[in-house]
Amino acid sequence: MSSWSTRDSAELYGIEGWSNGYFGINEDGNVELSQTATGANPLDLKRVVDDLVRRGLPLPLLIRFTDILRRQVQAIHGAFSTKIDEYGYKGIYRPIMPIKVNQQRHVVEELLDVGASVGLGLEAGSKPELLVALALMGGRKDGLVVCNGYKDQAYIETALLAQRVGVTSLIIVDRFSELKMILEAAEHTGLPPNIGLRAKLATRGSGRWAESGGDRSKFGLSAEELVLATEVLEERGMLDRLTCLHYHIGSQVTAIRAVKEALSEAVRIFADLYQMGAKLEYLDIGGGLAVDYDGSKTNFHASRNYSLEEYASDVVWQVSSTLNELDIPHPRILSESGRALVAHHSVLVFNVLETNRPEEIQPIPERDPTQDEHAIIEDLREITQIVSRKNYTEAYHDAISLKEDALSLFRHGILDIKDRAKAERLYWEICRKIWKIVRDMEYVPEDLEPLERLVAETYYCNFSLFQSVPDSWAVKALFPVMPIHRLKHRPTRRGVLADLTCDSDGKIDQFIGLHDVKETLELHPFKKGEPYFLAVFLVGAYQEILGDLHNLFGDVNAVHIEHDPINGYSVRHVVEGDTVRDVLGYVSYDQRTLLERLRRAIEHALSEGKITFEQSAALVRHFERGLSGYTYLDSQADVAALLRSLAPKSNSGPAETRNHSANTEVYEVVPK
Repeated sequence: MSSWSTRDSAELYGIEGWSNGYFGINEDGNVELSQTATGANPLDLKRVVDDLVRRGLPLPLLIRFTDILRRQVQAIHGAFSTKIDEYGYKGIYRPIMPIKVNQQRHVVEELLDVGASVGLGLEAGSKPELLVALALMGGRKDGLVVCNGYKDQAYIETALLAQRVGVTSLIIVDRFSELKMILEAAEHTGLPPNIGLRAKLATRGSGRWAESGGDRSKFGLSAEELVLATEVLEERGMLDRLTCLHYHIGSQVTAIRAVKEALSEAVRIFADLYQMGAKLEYLDIGGGLAVDYDGSKTNFHASRNYSLEEYASDVVWQVSSTLNELDIPHPRILSESGRALVAHHSVLVFNVLETNRPEEIQPIPERDPTQDEHAIIEDLREITQIVSRKNYTEAYHDAISLKEDALSLFRHGILDIKDRAKAERLYWEICRKIWKIVRDMEYVPEDLEPLERLVAETYYCNFSLFQSVPDSWAVKALFPVMPIHRLKHRPTRRGVLADLTCDSDGKIDQFIGLHDVKETLELHPFKKGEPYFLAVFLVGAYQEILGDLHNLFGDVNAVHIEHDPINGYSVRHVVEGDTVRDVLGYVSYDQRTLLERLRRAIEHALSEGKITFEQSAALVRHFERGLSGYTYLDSQADVAALLRSLAPKSNSGPAETRNHSANTEVYEVVPK
């Protein structure tokens, strides 16, 4: 076997393409948070996970890196600031975080803290989000909240009253009927509104969410309604309160051409409204700044064919050049690039529980010399012995034909179940041998392409796809997935990942490839008693809040990590995941009622002699412990193996001193 290096692993998993420079692989073969993210020494992700497990935090774990949040805010704001200086733009740029992208309190608070110096604001698309935004923004300097979504009178009055605590609330008219409510609320409260109009552009976005724009989009005012709204405000003497034009052509806009066309249309609308008397101060270009999940830098739905610098350049140039021609003042540019702000900062880490590798269950059946075998089994056995680079195509076709014949004979009662099992076991051995021959070839014959999926193992993993990576199931979104250790060694297995749910859709079977989407992932052999940790990256946008309780698997433990110049890193917050008691409460089960019913069933069983007193006591103990436990599988075997691997060795000192240490005094444990 040829030598394998961490560089080969980096290329195989495409880490340089999708990580935005935040992750790499170190000399130990572990994934690390790079110097680009920390601004100082890299941070070994495997060692962080080891430390967290030793602290008593079971997997799966969601690890959030505050340093990446800071870098993303700086990168986006910096790109716009550079272009503003380059083109002589007279306005400023302010990033806006839509709360819907990640509503977790610590994420939003950390974003506001790291974004305070650049005026980061919030977008609220519902009444609960508005209340959160106002509470977090109240008292902050230049607090800005963009109010989108469906609105009622209470929502609008709340947004107006927020001005009294220093919050600038831009109330966006998403539907024409909302304008009347805004004017009535302003009259009722005596507070002048900051009104924005959302334009329904003819231009559509690109990618999976292109339907968010265009004539049939859910929100926005048509050209006729924009004109009518301006006339209504002029009649009321409130045209000076029209301060913002807003538009949105969809999330994850993959093609820069769509961005440019939307800008061209929107800036023309902005100019015309200004010339009609609206003193517009803001241009909100909505979301859409895509994340390159697969690193291909194309207009594929999981990528984007433009850079952040190109995006900022096109926005600033288009606005400035158009408005300069018409001698219209430059507005403040807002963008709601929530996905780009938070996607990179979260990593889901989980452990492999077992695999379904057939030869570990049943070896290749040996021939019994005392008995005659059916000709089909003899032929399959012969193929396993002679398959080679010279005849692998012929061998594959023969094996398929023989397997089908064996199934037909079984249906007719000619072969029994034992013979059928032999035939299938030999068939799979032939497939694996052929795959070993063709997997490294530059060209794989088309009829052999299904082999990759056929020989793939299933790696059973300790997580719920529906809870932690729901977009992978719902819209077939592509996320980077890879092991976080053992990367000095070549992965010799191919696998798909199955989660803990009993749903057949609970699996990840699409992965980033060098040239296309792959149906299997290169993985290392799973060894019983040794932890094998995998991670899904770039899950910071939408995944947590869209997660559901399929099979009552709840929220996972979340840990906020920040670089520490003295200790390597510090744990800022630990947000405890759901217990069984928590998730049962979500669906209206009461602990006391459940326990009472169990005790009644036990008493009935005792009276019939079906259970002993000792067994009944053990059952109650297990029941009560289960209620207070994590909803995911107990990985104590992994913990024990991990602790053994970290145990002090001769002349090595304590395990704590041989790994990254962490400041354990500063973090806050936040219960559900």
